[in-house]
Amino acid sequence: MRAVICPAYGPPEIIRIEERPSPAPGPGQVRVRVGAAAVNFPDVLVIAGEYQIKVPPPFVPGSEFAGAVVEVGDEVTELAVGDRVTGTGIVGAFAEEITVPAEGLARIPDGVDDHRAAAFGVAYRTAYHCLRSVARVGAGDRLVVLGAGGGVGLAAVQLGVQLGAEVTAVASSAEKLSAAAGYGAKHLIDHTAGDLRGALREALPEGAHAVLDPVGGRLSEPALRSLGRGGRFVAVGFASGVIPQIPLNLVLVKGIQLLGFQFQDLDRDEFGRNERELRELLTTGRVHPHISAIYPLADAATALRRVADGRAIGKILIDLTGAP
Repeated sequence: MRAVICPAYGPPEIIRIEERPSPAPGPGQVRVRVGAAAVNFPDVLVIAGEYQIKVPPPFVPGSEFAGAVVEVGDEVTELAVGDRVTGTGIVGAFAEEITVPAEGLARIPDGVDDHRAAAFGVAYRTAYHCLRSVARVGAGDRLVVLGAGGGVGLAAVQLGVQLGAEVTAVASSAEKLSAAAGYGAKHLIDHTAGDLRGALREALPEGAHAVLDPVGGRLSEPALRSLGRGGRFVAVGFASGVIPQIPLNLVLVKGIQLLGFQFQDLDRDEFGRNERELRELLTTGRVHPHISAIYPLADAATALRRVADGRAIGKILIDLTGAP
């Protein structure tokens, strides 16, 4: 099989394509023929050796994939050859085949192709669990989404609208804001144009109810200041590479809730409810993953560079079927 190999830590251009033996599944594992893999910002960090979990090189990068089961190991009873599945991990997805524990896979709903399945997983699950169970966003809430052109950000715009919120999208270009507007964002703010704090005050004179922040850096404080009394600020990540310094006096004076997101912290019943609701949104077509580019495996470095430079809108995919 063909696979992307990271031979040493470095920029996206350090990767190369190699032929490797197909990985045999052990007990409780299955081998999946990968149809599509999503490129996420953490993939860039793993390749650079800057992620919170270090993977010793050489390794196959890639954290999110969709495809079909081609072999099952001993003790696997819930999946069979031919089942279409999606899954996530730290590494391994940028290859024509991957071996993973069967219990970590989810079946792809009928009518959903590999591209949509790969683009939907991490970004939409992160955004929905944050909005539904952490920020508790509901009908009529005023929601600010930072990084609204990225994978999690654009998913949050779509899902916030589905939850009945009035969404303010903050992004770094007219192209990204146009995509957010296409999914229902009411207010559009280019944070590179000047005073973000003033722009948010003008758009939301009564203050926001919730902020979703996957970016961090210099955007966090003005977004925090845009919250009304009792507002909720949810930190999802730091795609800017800078962890912000939050002025706690604002938290005290406004009674703001500062919240972090981790999947393992979610209530089990709420997690199940959210997953069912997400699946319905996908299968009914009420939410469509935004895929801005699809690259062949040979161009994986180009795909990673586009994500690393913040030029991706929604999701970037790598197609592993060999189709043009």
